[in-house]
Amino acid sequence: MSDADVRHIPLEALHRELGAKFGPFAGYAMPIQYPAGLKAEHAATRERAGLFDVSHMGQLRIRAKDGSAATLARGLEAALPLDFDGWVPGLQKYSLLLNEAGGIEDDLMLVNLGDEVRMVVNAGNRDADFARLVAACPTLSIEWVDAALVALQGPAAESVLAALDPSAASMTFMQARTLTLDGAACFTTRSGYTGEDGYEISLPLDAAERIARRLLADDRVAPVGLGARDTLRLEAGLPLHGNDISPTVTPVEAGLAFAIPKSRRTGGAKAGGFPGATTVLTQLADGPPRRLVALVSGDAVPVRAHATVLDASDTPVGEVTSGTVSPTLGRPVMLALLERDALDGRALRAVVRDRRPALEIVKLPFVAKRYKR
Repeated sequence: MSDADVRHIPLEALHRELGAKFGPFAGYAMPIQYPAGLKAEHAATRERAGLFDVSHMGQLRIRAKDGSAATLARGLEAALPLDFDGWVPGLQKYSLLLNEAGGIEDDLMLVNLGDEVRMVVNAGNRDADFARLVAACPTLSIEWVDAALVALQGPAAESVLAALDPSAASMTFMQARTLTLDGAACFTTRSGYTGEDGYEISLPLDAAERIARRLLADDRVAPVGLGARDTLRLEAGLPLHGNDISPTVTPVEAGLAFAIPKSRRTGGAKAGGFPGATTVLTQLADGPPRRLVALVSGDAVPVRAHATVLDASDTPVGEVTSGTVSPTLGRPVMLALLERDALDGRALRAVVRDRRPALEIVKLPFVAKRYKR
């Protein structure tokens, strides 16, 4: 990708002022880490609060062309495995954009606002997602929200944000609200991608730098880059699109079947009717051919993405999709897609150059989530 093709986030100048090291990510120039370093940023988020710039993510506003909430619901239920019945306005949900084979084109966060839905899509898929949604939802109006997006994450996040708008403290996990931060209306959800309590905050462009500086002025808040965001999300067992989930991985294989409501499953009131439903419903009934699992190693050898996983007879049974040495646990942790037969407790090893570190299947998360419910 040439320099002319690189996209830039609204707060890039602020990050450079803070000494951020930049790198390309999903077509954007993004802050990867700051002078304190990845481990310090990771620890700051676990112990106090970290401020992440995630403005590369796409923010969408979706409405029915006829203004009807019923039309909005029908349109999105045809495109996604959602059910608007019982979905309380102001509540955020996790959902999946699937292809006809049941593969995950993207994972999404959506907020029902009654006659409008706010959606956040992943950076690398934003243009493809937009085109797919427009084609699948002819009765809906879909437009970009031109705003910055930051995530304030960590045990001090609530008190930090409540200092600007006290109503932030009464929000619970997956609730959405428009907060007034330094005089600006900011659409905010109590969610994030670190496993810690926190918020994702959409900042109007004319107020984004001012609000970011206000948050960073609190001694408890550290700027944190995408490097630590990746180690934090992996410790929490949160899958990354393009690594752990992709258009060739189904929700059932990825352990994301919770995103398919009972009403959209076989026997439900709205069974099927979404892209990939045949594959997904069959795998829910019969089991998938492979599963995304959590692995740890007692060896001090980092196991990275794409490492082959072997069984005791040296037969390949899968591949690591994400891996790091956990800053919190001090040992290698990873996610891997393994064949179903490899989940029976047999001995597993990873191929890391000339080493074969032993692996153990464990339950997620590696580090307990601390959402405010």
